[in-house]
Amino acid sequence: MGLMNSNSRANVLMFKKLMVFSLVMFVFGYALVPFYEKFCEVTGINNLLQPDVLTKDNWVDETRWVTIEFDANIRGLPWQFKPLQSSARIHPGEPITVMYEITNSSNREIAGQAIPSYSPRFLEKHLKKFECFCFTKQVLKANETRQMPVQFVIEPGLPTDVDTVTISYTFFELPDGGSTAKK
Repeated sequence: MGLMNSNSRANVLMFKKLMVFSLVMFVFGYALVPFYEKFCEVTGINNLLQPDVLTKDNWVDETRWVTIEFDANIRGLPWQFKPLQSSARIHPGEPITVMYEITNSSNREIAGQAIPSYSPRFLEKHLKKFECFCFTKQVLKANETRQMPVQFVIEPGLPTDVDTVTISYTFFELPDGGSTAKK
């Protein structure tokens, strides 16, 4: 009987520990979403806006122009990647859409991910994206060509001494190669 009581107490204690652990993990998971959003806001990663967010706070500064240069690179991929326009001239606060074209020149399906970079470096604080292919993995079939948009706005808060910026994307092959059929 003493052994049964000991096992019973051990089971109750284990149950309480598991309940506390489950509660802590639930709170952690719940708190992770705002933490991630704040992290992305601070770092400028995935600074995706919805078009209906543009309100009177997002005004167009028609007193100045900014030239945006577009760059495209690949690393370790048999792809061709380019913007369909090399530059654009806009007013800060004016939304713009730019098309990029990518071609898989190989005879196999490949997955890649684009990583953005900006010049000047602080541009990421003033660049707000509506849509970007860089947020998701891109899988291209053999010899497939695809056009992909990037929609964004450069906020009027961009320092007035900056009149030219560069937005660059570099595609890297993902480790799994993107192939759905394993041989």
